[in-house]
Amino acid sequence: MSGGVDSSVAAALLIDQGYDVTGVTLRLWTEQDQTERREGGCCSLDDIDDARRVCHRLGIRHLTLNMKEQFKTRVVDYFIDEYISGRTPNPCIACNRHIKFDEMLRRAKLLEYDFIATGHYAQISQNGDRHGLRRAARPEKDQSYALYTLTQKQLSHLLLPLGGYSKEQVRLIAKEKELAVFSKPDSQEICFVPDNNYTRFLERSGVDLPGQGDFIDRDGNVLGRHNGYWRYTCGQRKGLGVTFGKPMFVTGISPRDNTVSLGESGEEYRSRFEVREINYIAFEPPREPFRAEVKLRYSAIPAACTVYPDDGNRAAVSLDKPGRAVTPGQAAVFYNGDRVLCGGVII
Repeated sequence: MSGGVDSSVAAALLIDQGYDVTGVTLRLWTEQDQTERREGGCCSLDDIDDARRVCHRLGIRHLTLNMKEQFKTRVVDYFIDEYISGRTPNPCIACNRHIKFDEMLRRAKLLEYDFIATGHYAQISQNGDRHGLRRAARPEKDQSYALYTLTQKQLSHLLLPLGGYSKEQVRLIAKEKELAVFSKPDSQEICFVPDNNYTRFLERSGVDLPGQGDFIDRDGNVLGRHNGYWRYTCGQRKGLGVTFGKPMFVTGISPRDNTVSLGESGEEYRSRFEVREINYIAFEPPREPFRAEVKLRYSAIPAACTVYPDDGNRAAVSLDKPGRAVTPGQAAVFYNGDRVLCGGVII
């Protein structure tokens, strides 16, 4: 329970369904871990107090588990390392993968609980012995993209009570149950980057950050100087720090030679890319190519593609129409209708 309205209503719905519910808040990142105080989100002391008050209102137990060390290693350090490696990380997916649905499930089993539940908007299905992941009933709130790393074991011990609800319905339920968080705003930021300025966070992190280098075009011609390749991401147009008299887009980042590649409008599109660390949900790893729709970002419109798996956990992807800003480090999640087939990390 993050202290927000979604997880609060998820707990209330499970109580209504007859479950024996305990609210659990994870201590991941606090004001003491950064130089500026933040309000709201999912990790502050205020959020823990909100979760505790909701549990008191619902008449259930509330636990706080300290996972700061795991969060620092698995999420914060990963976040920093990815930018230094020239990739754009997705810390929320890393947190889901390593903390909320791995370490949290391990702790739950040690405490002899049968399931963990969250306020994510997605749905779990079952076909025989295999569990599936589906989009939420209301596509505008669907969060299945961020859950593609779920394993069969995790899915079998996971409950997602909000998958069939809209956000408006969830707030109404919270208001009817007199939960004080019914009007609490959603968090729109990375919990450990409170001002939503990741470059400032990296500068304050204490790591040795690479300095200036060259902007180059696709032929290797120098176009200007950049202030550190870790400040940029593929597809970026604004904030380059240099004017060129025409729109220019980041098309590639090379830590090896400290360069950022730029291209004119249209060059930021790609028809083919590769993914690694694929997690297959709907079926066992296939040997033959298959058709799917792929989301390249959380808010992206799914694009038709063909996936060519290799013998391991990698695959090549061919888009029917070129896609914009195919970004190394981000997730590519593959669907068939509302079914999540698999997902991986773009390389």
